[in-house]
Amino acid sequence: MKIRSLLLGSIAAAGLASGAQAADLGVLTSLDVCDSLGLSGLTISSDTNCLQITGEIKYEFNWGDYKVGTGNRPLVVTPNDTFGIADNDGINDWSSKVEAWIKFVATADSDFGPAKAVIKIKDEQYTKTFGGVQSLDGDDTGGAVFDEAYVSVGDSTVIMAGKKGSIINKGDDEPFNFLGLFNSENVDVGVGYNDGLADADQIKDGGHVIQIVSDLGNGVSVGAGLEALNQAVVGQAGTAVGVISYAGDNLTAHATVMAGGILDGTVNAYAIHAGLTGTFDNFKIRGAFAANHDVANDRTNWEGLASAQATFDMFTLAVSGEAANVWNAAAGAQLPSYGIGASAGFAVTDGITINIGGRYFDSDTNTADTEGYQIAAQLVAAVTETLKLTGEVGVYGENRYANPGTYENVFYGAAEVAWAPGGDFTTSLKGQAFSDGGYKATFKAAKTFQ
Repeated sequence: MKIRSLLLGSIAAAGLASGAQAADLGVLTSLDVCDSLGLSGLTISSDTNCLQITGEIKYEFNWGDYKVGTGNRPLVVTPNDTFGIADNDGINDWSSKVEAWIKFVATADSDFGPAKAVIKIKDEQYTKTFGGVQSLDGDDTGGAVFDEAYVSVGDSTVIMAGKKGSIINKGDDEPFNFLGLFNSENVDVGVGYNDGLADADQIKDGGHVIQIVSDLGNGVSVGAGLEALNQAVVGQAGTAVGVISYAGDNLTAHATVMAGGILDGTVNAYAIHAGLTGTFDNFKIRGAFAANHDVANDRTNWEGLASAQATFDMFTLAVSGEAANVWNAAAGAQLPSYGIGASAGFAVTDGITINIGGRYFDSDTNTADTEGYQIAAQLVAAVTETLKLTGEVGVYGENRYANPGTYENVFYGAAEVAWAPGGDFTTSLKGQAFSDGGYKATFKAAKTFQ
């Protein structure tokens, strides 16, 4: 980019010195299609196309005694066994994971707006060894694969076709309290629309798609698409998606509707995901709802979440709640559940914040002894602009099925140092230790470029 600017500057200076016509200079500068299309970053241009290049490499290594061994129960669990760290079995566990992707976007002008061809190549290499036995259930792609390969055309209205991600809007559903909520964490933070179906992932998204999205102005956008067209399993092949979203100064909201397994001519499941976030001076509110209907079993499952946050000069208060009624295959019934959480954050100085919070969950309100909780205190210290230290202590408690009416408590401590020296490079080292003997160390490093 600097060489190009220097070159154009030299041409301009030469043109002014020699009395060259401005029109000639205009022809020369217009040759860079990236500038004319308003595109920047790491680019390569031809006469008609601008090629943008972005990418990322991430590495993660875990070591300790943290995974369930044969005959051992989880060390730290919720009533739905959703929390990760597990009972030490005296045998070390470890995992190593590399994720890498590079994305090329070639853009040219057309009568309908920018025409794009997108190619994203991804590779994941993931090995896990638990209790001395290598596990093959990681996310290893088995070599580089085309994660995205699609074309699109349009400006305010965009038509897309090929292999890409979904247009399903899953936002506006994360709780504000710093610990989050147990069931929300179990469904990838928020509310889930696949939970309780006969096939837990019955409503597929992304993959081979045909999509259209349109910006209607005033913060309103709509989209429609056919997704998962490459699924071969009957009941999972083809998902029809419709979404409407709004983004204003104080409000964001959306509603997405889905129909799964449509390619065989029979809809196997319907679903909806909706959320809303409002910001009013020092206050934020959020509400989210997801539901599905399992056609084959004539069952309806749903999950809801609400959260509020108030921010003042030195402290932030947050409270959240969740409720669900979802089919549980092991129990052979739909289990009504609910959870609550709250936290308070105190800005001690410009660089030091203390968070105190707790969360509680009952996985089956119709059955006794299905409750669990977590209480924690966290200290976050920005030592420098690039170095951050985080420490946390807390306790998990669960009313165990094997010992009704009695809570079993597991205390823990965690410490993390995170370094971001610039250049889009980040790295961190985290250690966790549990009162029952489990422990885990995690190292991460990542670099993005664009």
